[in-house]
Amino acid sequence: MSRSLAPAGRLFAVAAFLEGFTWAGLLIGMAFKYGATGNDLGVKVFGPLHGGAFLFYVVVTALSALRLRWPWWATLLAVIAAVPPLVTVPLEMGFRRMGLLSARP
Repeated sequence: MSRSLAPAGRLFAVAAFLEGFTWAGLLIGMAFKYGATGNDLGVKVFGPLHGGAFLFYVVVTALSALRLRWPWWATLLAVIAAVPPLVTVPLEMGFRRMGLLSARP
């Protein structure tokens, strides 16, 4: 049975998506910058957006870990997931399946 997401769980899901989306935008921007076109507009746009999304994700991860009483390994995994590109989205999906984003009974 699926439980509904807690408010902190919903916020974590949004933060994970934003972090992943801005990572993808930054990667595409870097491909254009260092590719044949040499256009750095994507990096100029998505660089700061990703920096902000990363910081937002880290703060929301800490808040979610405290509010939802995550085990230490889940908190560590969530923080590490922000470093490699596009890992926060599948992590969020896994946390959702495990019930880590739902309110504790």
